[in-house]
Order: sequence, then C-alpha cells, then structure tokens
Amino acid sequence: MNKLARLYWTAKGVGWRNIPRRVLQAYRIRSGWLKKSLACERFNDQAFARACSASIEDMPALWRRRSERFFAVPSRDQLVSLADDTLWNQQVVSVCEKAILGEYLMFGKWFGRLGWPPDFNRDPMNNLQWQSGQHWMDGPDSLGGEADIKLVWEASRFSLAYYFARAYARDGNEKWACAFWEMFDAWIEQNPPQLTVNWRCGQEMTFRLMAMVFAAIVTLPSKSATPQRLWALTKLAWQTGLQLRANINYARSQGNNHAISEATGLWTIGLLFEELAQSSSLKEQGRRVLRAELRRQVHADGSYVQNSMNYHRVMLDDMLWAIRLGQLADDPLCAEVMDRFKRAANWLWEMLDLTSGRVPNYGANDGAQVLPLSCGEYLDYRPVVQAANFAATGSRYLDNGFWNEKLLWLYGAQALAREPAPPKRSSLFAADSGGYYILRGTDSWAMTRCTTHRTRPSQCDMLHVDLWYKGINILRDAGSYMYNCPEPWKSYFSSTRAHNTVTIDDAEQMVKGPRFLWFRWPRVRVSNRSISIWKSGLELLQMEHSGYSRLGVVHRRSILQIRNLYVIVDDLLGAGEHEATLRW
Repeated sequence: MNKLARLYWTAKGVGWRNIPRRVLQAYRIRSGWLKKSLACERFNDQAFARACSASIEDMPALWRRRSERFFAVPSRDQLVSLADDTLWNQQVVSVCEKAILGEYLMFGKWFGRLGWPPDFNRDPMNNLQWQSGQHWMDGPDSLGGEADIKLVWEASRFSLAYYFARAYARDGNEKWACAFWEMFDAWIEQNPPQLTVNWRCGQEMTFRLMAMVFAAIVTLPSKSATPQRLWALTKLAWQTGLQLRANINYARSQGNNHAISEATGLWTIGLLFEELAQSSSLKEQGRRVLRAELRRQVHADGSYVQNSMNYHRVMLDDMLWAIRLGQLADDPLCAEVMDRFKRAANWLWEMLDLTSGRVPNYGANDGAQVLPLSCGEYLDYRPVVQAANFAATGSRYLDNGFWNEKLLWLYGAQALAREPAPPKRSSLFAADSGGYYILRGTDSWAMTRCTTHRTRPSQCDMLHVDLWYKGINILRDAGSYMYNCPEPWKSYFSSTRAHNTVTIDDAEQMVKGPRFLWFRWPRVRVSNRSISIWKSGLELLQMEHSGYSRLGVVHRRSILQIRNLYVIVDDLLGAGEHEATLRW
C-alpha cells in the first residue's frame, strides 16, 4: 500500500470528525499549554480553598445533603431477598476478606497480590512498580515488553469500593467501612496530583471518583467517615473536575466511551458538589458532551460505535449513573439522550442469552465493569440489561434473581415490585446500522456479523457466526483482552483466523495498520433476508463481503435456520486458484 493510501486509511480509521480534535490535542501538548493547565500547583490545597465555599467542619452536613440526591441505600432485608448468605459470601464477602489479606480482585476474574492497603502503582501480573513523583506527561505510558498499563490502572478504578460498601450496607459491620476509608487514604497518599500514571486517563479518574462517592455515601453512618476524609474526597472531586475540563478534548478525539465516561464525571461533579465554584459550568459541559456523544456513538439500531459487547456495557453503566443522578436532582437529561439510551438498552436485550445471562464475547473485552452491583459473575449481563431497560421503559424485562441488585440500588424497592413485562423477541433480529443479525430457534440462536464499517473496526471478522444452544456458546468469538501482550496472541485475537468464517490464501479480510487500525475496510451486501418464510419457522439470511476482492474472490455466506437446525453454506465467487480455509 502506498503512502497516500496509508494516509487516507489512517485518517478514516481515526475518524474524519476526530482529526481536528487530534490536531488541537497535538498543538496543546507541543505548545506546553496542556502541561501548564495540569501543573501540580493548580491542584494544591491553596487553590482548592479558593474554589470551595465550605470548610472541613461543614463536610458531614454537606455530605448528608449530598446523599439525599444520591441512590438510596437498600435495607438488609432487601439485599438478603436477592442473594442468600452462601451466594453473598462467595461473591462479596470473600472478595473483601481477600483484599484485606492483600489479594485484590482484578478485572472481575483473578486476584493480584498488592498488599494491604493496596499498592496502587504496582502491576501484580508482571511484578513491576510504576514510577511516582514525576508528572505523568513526562513519564512513560509503558514499562516495555508485555507490561500493559491497564494492569496498574485496574486497582485504581476502585471497584473494590463497591464490594466494601455493599458488605457494609448488608451487615453494618464497621470493618468494611474502615477498610474502604483505609484504602481511600492509601490512594491519596500514594498518588499526589499529576505525579503518577493514575492521573493519565480521565476515564479512569471518573470510574475512581464514581466508586469513591458511592462508597462514601453508603458508609456515611460509620465513624470512619471523618470530616477530614470527606474533605479529602471533596478535594479529589474538584481535582478530577479540573483535569476532565482541561483534557476532555482528547477523550472526544477518540470517538469512544472515554468521552461518555468523562462527560459523566463532569455531570456528576456538577450535580453533587455545589460548594465548588465551577460546579454549574462543569454540569453544563457534561450535559452538552453527553448529548453530542450519545448522538454520535449510538447508532439508530442501538448498536455501539466500538463494536464491543463489553464497551457497550460500559456506556450503559455510565449512562445509568448519569441518568439516575439527573432524575434525583430534578435535572433530567434531554429526550434525545434518553431515546439513544433506550435503543442501546434494547439492543443489548436482543443480544442476551436468557439461560446463561451472557452475551457473545464479541470485540474488545478488557475486563471493565463500571458498576459491579450484583452477585453474578463478571460475564453475566443480566444486571445491566435489567437496570438499563427499566430506566428506559419503566418495565422489568427479567424475573426475580440476584441480577436485580443493580436495579434496587439505582431505583429502589418500588422497581422490584413491578411484574416483569419483557417484549417479545423476533425470530430474526436485524440491526442493520451496526451490522448484527440474530436467528432464533426453539432452544438456540445464532448471531452473525456483516457490516460496511462506518467507524473503526476492532476485529477482522466479516460473516463470523456465534452459535448458542441451551445457554452454551457452542461456536464463539475469541474476543480480545490485552492492549499489549506477546505474539502470536497480540495479532491473533482480532484476526480472521480467530473467527468462525473463511480465510483465502491465509490472508486477512482487511490490511493491518498501526496499533488498533485496520485498512481497506470491506463492503458488504445482505440479501434474501426473509422472516417466517414458512409456517414451520424457517429463516434465511444471505450475506457477502468484498474483503478478498484484492485476491479476486467474494465470500458469500447463507444461513438457513429451522427450529434448532442451522445450515451454513459458503460460496467463494471468483476466478483463479486459491487456498480456502473454513474455521469453527
């Protein structure tokens, strides 16, 4: 590929509308403007004292008023009704106890040794220590080799705070409140403003603040919630707001969930921290960005710009938080935001396997779960599907179960009192804008992917098929997890070879560009789509893509579904001799 073509596809991958913001960000960095805006002295105690109209002595009363505009804390009986002691101890108490013994839950799946209180600048997988004391703009974004930055960011997302808060809400044990505030003290001490890698990303800062505010309000009755600690958390909220406001242009230049998360952070600080001089302007900036980014990132069919089930959940969790806070403050987000949110919530409902609670492991799955408020495993999407669709429609789609805990926290016991009223799911679901299609049998379903990309693809996977039977993902997408890992895995998981489709001459359907970019996006055509051709319930879907047109081949796939039988026919149209490989 020549230089001009590479330049075109790089620009297309970045996104035409993102380029001006990327150029502006480069100017801000090279001119020194950004570093000046994020200079350490702008975040110190003296600056905070000028920006905050309250004193340390005011903090308990201020936080009590803040709690009145926040999610109501469920009663013990309400929490017990959703999870018995065995499940609760396995999923919540054991996580808290292991943390105090130095084992920190990472990405909802495994435990890393960080000590107690946790060492928040340590990568427990590679046993590496990230530098402290240097402005993050002057430090590295990698320690080389396989040291992925997410491995140090994970603990500082503070997801453990939700576990401590939930444990305290259920049994009132001071141990859990004390543990949260000890962890909070340690983070503040280990991470002076701007001087560690944990200040590098506004999305990470937002997730951290959300978790800290949640746990602080839940543990307010505890003697551990001292005026000094509440003051320190208020100061961190102010510092977070300063950074988000100064650097949200970078988040928006990425055109992904970073912008929605950071706008949620601005919205949260503006709504809850009225004692801060900039609260009103932060709130309005958050409102504007949420509206603009929901319009841009959620397609008309509800699918999401990042082509990832997990990032779809991140977006929904962000929006659940933002929408509910707006409602509680009597300052709701606009109808356009709610319409896009409703479409996105319904799209994930269509992707949910009702037996297992899982969804296809499609796209990037980096372990993110913004609101871990249920006793289900990390891969169970029922909590977010239930809460999001209730927020969008006022109806419960799923019956009673542990997955209702998130809904309980956000909307209270009255939400659980309503009888489930799920909409009927059709035998053929077509999300044409995003290019997702589902065929449903009696005990089975298949999802396939066929789209002419409008935004950056994350995988090389045209005509991939996911097949589910009685809750088991028989044919599946590998997904991807790490930003940085050793070969062959770094290249493999996003490749055509890692998907249930056909490769020609062992080539990719697209040309690999730098980092997360792919070049030469294929064009597709969906034809002969029909719904209930016969009374027997037959469905037919035919698709083709041009990913191998450079080799003179078009791949056409036809899927015929009758009850639980799936017949998949691949036609390779073209001339010449080629090696074709079909993988399942």
